[in-house]
Amino acid sequence: MEFLQRILEQVKGLWGKWSLIQKLVLGGIAVILVAGIAALVSVSSSPSMVPVIDAPITDEDMRDRIITRINQEGYQSSVSANGTVMVRDEAAARKMRVILIREGLIPQGTDPWSVFDRERWTVTDFERNVNFQRAQTQMVREHIKALKGVDDADVIITFPKDTLFLQDQNPVTASVTLTLTPGSDIGEDRKKIEGIQKILEKAVEGLKGENIVIIDQGGRILNDFEGTKDWDEQTLVERQQKYTLQMEAKYRALVLASLQNTFSLDRVRDLNVKYDIDWSKKSISRTENLATTVKSRTPGLAYDDSVIVESIPLSESKYETEFTGTGFNPEGPPGVEPNVMPAMKDMSNIQGTVKQKVDQTNYSIGNETTEEERKFQMDRVTVAVNIDGKWKLKYDEKGNPVILPDKSLDREYTPVDPEERREAESLVRDAIGFDAARGDSVTVTNIAYDRTSQFAAEDAAFFRKQNIQNTVFVFLVGLAILLVAFVIFRLVTKAIERQRLAAEEALARERQAARERALLEAEQEGVEVSMSVEERKRMELQENVISLAKDHPEDAAQLIRTWLLED
Repeated sequence: MEFLQRILEQVKGLWGKWSLIQKLVLGGIAVILVAGIAALVSVSSSPSMVPVIDAPITDEDMRDRIITRINQEGYQSSVSANGTVMVRDEAAARKMRVILIREGLIPQGTDPWSVFDRERWTVTDFERNVNFQRAQTQMVREHIKALKGVDDADVIITFPKDTLFLQDQNPVTASVTLTLTPGSDIGEDRKKIEGIQKILEKAVEGLKGENIVIIDQGGRILNDFEGTKDWDEQTLVERQQKYTLQMEAKYRALVLASLQNTFSLDRVRDLNVKYDIDWSKKSISRTENLATTVKSRTPGLAYDDSVIVESIPLSESKYETEFTGTGFNPEGPPGVEPNVMPAMKDMSNIQGTVKQKVDQTNYSIGNETTEEERKFQMDRVTVAVNIDGKWKLKYDEKGNPVILPDKSLDREYTPVDPEERREAESLVRDAIGFDAARGDSVTVTNIAYDRTSQFAAEDAAFFRKQNIQNTVFVFLVGLAILLVAFVIFRLVTKAIERQRLAAEEALARERQAARERALLEAEQEGVEVSMSVEERKRMELQENVISLAKDHPEDAAQLIRTWLLED
């Protein structure tokens, strides 16, 4: 601690003695040291990147395609300042080199050796060549092993010695033995085998495809493309059949939708389309004779005043021959061989008259020669569709459906009108591009569908609905009868109750009148009569009711009406 304190005191003393310029210089040095340490730490902590192709890629479009392909494989990529594409490690770089070479994404003008560039330091030319060949073989092996589906690969490349004459030079050869992983499809995928072959061709100078042999662990030659010709033809036939089925499905859906929108889904259920395509490749050359236009149509004229002829004369020749009298060929003096042709000798001493006249005219005929190379041609299109008629229930005079003896509903069938069938046929013809010269055929029929099960279900639903309606009607009638009986019972009960109450009221009035008479007689006779408590309350209640009726007659009448309505 004392040592540190002394050092701090010395530093403070020196700091106090220094001038402002010295302090600023020391601060600048400290800042530079801190920045250098931070840069060193950031560089050392950043992940190392490996170039996919050592040469920079100046073509931006090609560079974008390469980066997009790298991203599709799930690798992170970056581009350096000079345009070199980088990935995270050497394994990813090897795999992407194989993929880029296989898919032809190596930029034009890029040295293919830069992909496999590994610089080795040797002493002699012989050692340098041997090490270079070993490194080259090992790099090709690593690239092939980086392919998905390849477990291991053995690569043997033979570099022949240079000879004085080119015709005596042996070619560079290569053999590759692939150990495929279980379930790998490389053995059946021609594109991947061609990619491996391209890697070898670009990696080794002078190596050609015919000098490369690629086999699997079972000894099967994978790059024998001539031997796989039958397989390629089978694949081509499958693609052709697939295309034909796609075309048939496309037009089937198109035409069927149009007819179903017109005639309903239930009446047009299916449509058959058959496409016959000639997939043979043909080269056609034909010459057509054309008419010659002597005068073109006058622009702006209401009618066509052009003059078109089949041909025009180019030259005319006339020959006239006339012979009269005896034909005599001079033979010269006697004893001398005549100078007469053998053909003229046969014509000597011929008598007769010959007249000959020949008129010859040469015409110019326009023609056009067309050369066409055709890969495939539509031979014929056939379409067959059936449209059902309309079914309608029959009704009687009362508007009820007619029921047959077998407990089924009677129906009437109306076929499709012939005019509608012709219009539907025209619709189908236009939809498929009908060509009579090609032999196309369109058939629209009107055959009734078998609707036995449909009609049975409809009949069952109808009778079930009818039974439900009858059951509901009987229930409602019974309920109405029950309500009427209840109302009658209620009225009878009310009448009996009213009669009983009237009898009780009459009896009560009689008893009250008898009491009043008795009281009146007792008062007249001067006899003191004792009344019970109940009779007094009853008398007071009657007096109150009478007084209330007198004071409020409307309320009393309303109360009596309410009692009557309740009764």
